[in-house]
Amino acid sequence: MSKKTFTVGEVKQLSANPYVKSVSTKGITYTDEFKQLFIASNQQGKLPRDIFEACGFDVQIIGMTRIKAAGTRWRSNYQDQGALGLQDARGKHSGRPLKRELSLEEKNARLEAQIHLLRAENELLKKIRMAERGWNPE
Repeated sequence: MSKKTFTVGEVKQLSANPYVKSVSTKGITYTDEFKQLFIASNQQGKLPRDIFEACGFDVQIIGMTRIKAAGTRWRSNYQDQGALGLQDARGKHSGRPLKRELSLEEKNARLEAQIHLLRAENELLKKIRMAERGWNPE
């Protein structure tokens, strides 16, 4: 974690960004949508700094160390686990993984959740592609 802390004004400015889930004086939690957007843009060759700036972040406030660390962490998680690795799992996994066999209903529920996530990811990628082409549906 970065040693730089945010001032009250910086916290207000960062929390106004739609891609920020929460922010404190010590850290920022980004939305899952921003993480997916970051990965998609980064895979197209855009630099992390440029992605953050394009999404309305002040790079001077966040700091390049934080940006590089977040990008490295997200790329690694995405490579290991796919889109599920980009989700904020805090509070969801509260202990050891299950060792028992899942019931058919539980397996079905997990697969339905995964399908829902993949559909949402596809929709986001479609929107990104359309935005890059300059197409506006409105």
